Amino acid sequence: MDQSLPSLAPPPLSVHRCRFVDFTPSPITALAFPPSPLPRLSGKRTGKDRERETKDNFGTLAVGHANGNIELYEWTAEEGRVQAPQGWQPVKTLVGPCLSKIDSMAFVLRYPDAMSPDASPTWSELRLFSSGGGSELVEWDLQKGCIKRTISSQGGAIWCIAANPASSLLALGCEDGSVRLLSLTADTLEHHRRFDRVKCRVLSIAWGPPVPSQPRRNKPSRGAEDDSDSDDDEEDWSDSWLVTGGSDSSMRKWDVASGRVLDRMSTDKIRGERTLVWAVSVLGDGTIISGDSLGTVKFWDHITCTQLHSFTAHGADVLCMTVGPDGTSVYTSGVDQKVIQFSYVTTTSGSSAPAISSASGRWTQSTSRRMHSHDVRALAMWPPYAPLPPAHKRKARTVAPILVSGGLDMSVVLTPALAAKATSSAAAPCMVNPIANGVVMTFEDSYYRRIGYSAKICFSRQARLVASMHESGVTIWRVLKTPTLDDIVQAVDNDQPEPKGGWEKALDMELNVRTNLIAIALSDNGRWLVASDMYESRLFQLTTTPNGTIKPKRVRSFASVLQAHLSSNGKSKAPTSTGATSFTFTPDSSKLMMATATQPRILYMDLSTEEPSVLRRFDQHLERSRRVAGRIQRGVSKEAGIDEPEESNSSAGSELSSVVRLAVSPDGQWAASADDSGRINVYNLDSLQYHTTLPSLPLSPSTLSFIPNAPHTLLATLPNNTIHAFDVENGDVPSWSKELNARLPQNFTGAFDPVLGVLFDPVASCVQTNGVAPEDTAPSSKDALFWGSTWVCRIKLDWEGSWRGPRKRRKSTSGPRPGVHTVGQDGQHLKMVTQYRPILGADFFGPGELVVVERPLVDVLSKLPPAYFKPKYGAT
Repeated sequence: MDQSLPSLAPPPLSVHRCRFVDFTPSPITALAFPPSPLPRLSGKRTGKDRERETKDNFGTLAVGHANGNIELYEWTAEEGRVQAPQGWQPVKTLVGPCLSKIDSMAFVLRYPDAMSPDASPTWSELRLFSSGGGSELVEWDLQKGCIKRTISSQGGAIWCIAANPASSLLALGCEDGSVRLLSLTADTLEHHRRFDRVKCRVLSIAWGPPVPSQPRRNKPSRGAEDDSDSDDDEEDWSDSWLVTGGSDSSMRKWDVASGRVLDRMSTDKIRGERTLVWAVSVLGDGTIISGDSLGTVKFWDHITCTQLHSFTAHGADVLCMTVGPDGTSVYTSGVDQKVIQFSYVTTTSGSSAPAISSASGRWTQSTSRRMHSHDVRALAMWPPYAPLPPAHKRKARTVAPILVSGGLDMSVVLTPALAAKATSSAAAPCMVNPIANGVVMTFEDSYYRRIGYSAKICFSRQARLVASMHESGVTIWRVLKTPTLDDIVQAVDNDQPEPKGGWEKALDMELNVRTNLIAIALSDNGRWLVASDMYESRLFQLTTTPNGTIKPKRVRSFASVLQAHLSSNGKSKAPTSTGATSFTFTPDSSKLMMATATQPRILYMDLSTEEPSVLRRFDQHLERSRRVAGRIQRGVSKEAGIDEPEESNSSAGSELSSVVRLAVSPDGQWAASADDSGRINVYNLDSLQYHTTLPSLPLSPSTLSFIPNAPHTLLATLPNNTIHAFDVENGDVPSWSKELNARLPQNFTGAFDPVLGVLFDPVASCVQTNGVAPEDTAPSSKDALFWGSTWVCRIKLDWEGSWRGPRKRRKSTSGPRPGVHTVGQDGQHLKMVTQYRPILGADFFGPGELVVVERPLVDVLSKLPPAYFKPKYGAT
């Protein structure tokens, strides 16, 4: 449907609101945060420890999906800041094998002894494990974005995984009723031991509090120079027991040293049917918490293994559970969509006990909220809780904790979850809401936030095509032109059917892939389509049949050409992966630029000849880097074309990043590539040479584009809605952009949804091309259209005035429309529209003609099975 978007800029835009794209995001099945390092038993802290402990760091959020993909979310606040209105945003996708799924995940520290307490580890310092219902445990390579290794459980399907607090052991709950421990020490993955087998499936697992082990008196000396640090290793943490929930209406407490059952706890049954214990957790004082298929949440004493409290909190299965950072609150959820908070209430007056104790208080069911429309499958809390003994309580933080939840409705929900008793403490006035969506931070009253889902949508302007990518295929639609009055009159005069606008499906293609697809791209003339999974890129030549459908023809020589240029080092005869993380075509559709997946190389290819050929390979992103003060520090330069660095030669803590964004200037002279570390490299495509590396950005860019009327000016936007402009030819910053972020209004920089795309109206580019006005005097030469999931905003970038927030006006027939915020006369400097949502993609098909692809949440939820509902009064 066409409709006008008035007052964005004169003249108004004609908008195609496309809701025919049937993209459906994958449900969320698992959430995970990195664990906090255990405190040093010696009590000694280095200067680095003290520096990092004073900062409220935010770790990486891993979101597992039912299609086998794992998304890595990063906190969007820059270094030195706490609040981030955008919260966590996805920066990278770990692509799973086709027809796989993620059931459970666990982060561990790669070298926990080298981590300082309360630190937020980087990707190079983390290991991520997952299971998907089969017998294979998967370890992921976070930097390359692929599977690093797998290991068999040797006990059938893996139902649950959990890492011990020291990040040295990983426990697997298996189909055959046994618990298997895997050793993770020294960055290894090996079977350590198997516990005694029981006659039920192990559905959930949790580790008990670690205990200080005996001092290692016979430790060999490392020399006089190491005597000052010897105290740090005199004692270590050890694991004494863990608890599992089974499919036989019971839980078991296990001795880690012997692998035998210490005690058994039985849950309730209904009509003799077995109750499934889906979730278990352990607190620092040893209290065990369970959630089962009856909707019951129980608290158990770990010494006597007797029941302390029982709450019939849910109407159906309790599927997930998490504990607040201070151990005085517990959150559960499941099939009935409710998230319930349990709080520890002190009953002994004047008690100053350092930790919770069953003798001084009791647990109560305090709050119930419904933030999801369907089953909730996963809960996670930041900062994460570690079941430490009461004597090793962690330092309190100055930001409110955030509860993260996800489930079948595909949305990640962030909810401030400050404990109610914390609001009455002396530190309460110093508390900060990290997602800045209100002053109230308690779980009962705070506002929650949804992180919008995203999709891979690309456009072909000249051919008027819209392409959508799903797990193993691509669908292309054609947007028909809206007929004018002359077109209708001409058709009637020629006795032809009256032309109609709208859309039509032109291609629906399924590919035989090993993993889910990563990236796709359409050429501007609609002749080329390229798609890739992790291991292979495919190029298709598209032709249109007389009936309007598109017929793809695969270019078979494309893979062999890529192989020849990616395996030129000659060290291995095995086939080289030709998968890619990003593609972009040049404006004339004759060249293709791609970034390879397993190694961050850039290939520049010519498609105008009979067979595709590689014109140049750029290897600048192979440089390993180190993050210092939130920015990437460049390593030793490497000339393009030499062999890739060996893993064994890399320094500890260095990062090898993946390329996530590519852009080519409208005149085809310049190209830019950005990786997930914030580095941007620039290339001269006329001379086929590497040009320069721009100053690193604090976050990975969410968009990368060149300004049409200033093709040497590169625009990069970050997930926190800050804008960075660079003159790539001279290597400096344009004068109009030096104070741009300081002048941007709060309703733009503080928008809850980040910038997902930047567009420029072709009308602006015609000004310079037709010679009407030079670049510096063109009134709309730097008018950019930014869009996010729930908003569209036009900004005049080179306006040097001060943007102010929207002023309240009286209701008037001539006033602005609801959901429209303007700055300046007639909105000529800034205008934000919030009536389109959620937006998956947007682009211009012509001057003044904007295409907006929407996927309303109602349409997405309509494809799901009915949600759980239990009538309360007299219904059958």
